[in-house]
Amino acid sequence: MRWRTRADPPVPGSAGRGPGGGGSTGTTGWAASRVNGRRGGVAISVRGLTHRYRTPTGPLVVLDDVDLDVPATGYAAVTGPSGAGKSTLLSVLGGLEPLQEGVATVGGTDLCGLHGDDLAAFRRATVGFVFQHFGLLEPLTAAENVELAGALAGRRPGERRRRAAELLEGVGLADRADHRPLQLSGGERQRVAIARALANRPRLLLADEPTGNLDEGSALSVIEALERSREEHGCTLVVVTHNRGLAARAPQCVALDRGRRVS
Repeated sequence: MRWRTRADPPVPGSAGRGPGGGGSTGTTGWAASRVNGRRGGVAISVRGLTHRYRTPTGPLVVLDDVDLDVPATGYAAVTGPSGAGKSTLLSVLGGLEPLQEGVATVGGTDLCGLHGDDLAAFRRATVGFVFQHFGLLEPLTAAENVELAGALAGRRPGERRRRAAELLEGVGLADRADHRPLQLSGGERQRVAIARALANRPRLLLADEPTGNLDEGSALSVIEALERSREEHGCTLVVVTHNRGLAARAPQCVALDRGRRVS
């Protein structure tokens, strides 16, 4: 299947480059645009997004005719009660679940009709995920957990090590690179997870309740690390959170309730 793409909107102050590193502008699909030498964030456009799950009693509508726009390099918080559809929205935007109904484009890539290998290719090229439950491998050190993302993407060992060291320094954990997850606090583990999510230079960073298991101080440090990562790496950031105080930090706030957008 060929991906259906539309031209990415230009990022202010940037020049687009194709995968081969040429100097042409006006890239399409998920070809990397650049912001001061970095990959630029993607614009998100969603219209009429509806998503259902099968249950023994019939279809359960978890997203109901949702519209959403997030500009390239934007920062949006998604809030709402449990069961509002927040995590499902992130799963569709990030290519973890195929689009069922509606229209959704991410960085010019039309998600309609993408399945299997096509969705996997989209995720690898575009998206970094941060989840509530860290997802770190206990036998590996912090640095090795970050390097693993690069290994799965086929990066060379030297490049992986340099990238991991750079990212761990960026989240304030350079002195913890050789520590294993059980030797780290919850906030430190989540910051390692952020570094891992950035390993392959994603254009879209999706964080699903990244502070849900953390105390107030650790939660703030994690949100600050996400915000700093967006600024430094030029990616688009979408965060799901129950914490209204943390959500209020985002320039754009989207509220869902029973699958519908209410603000």
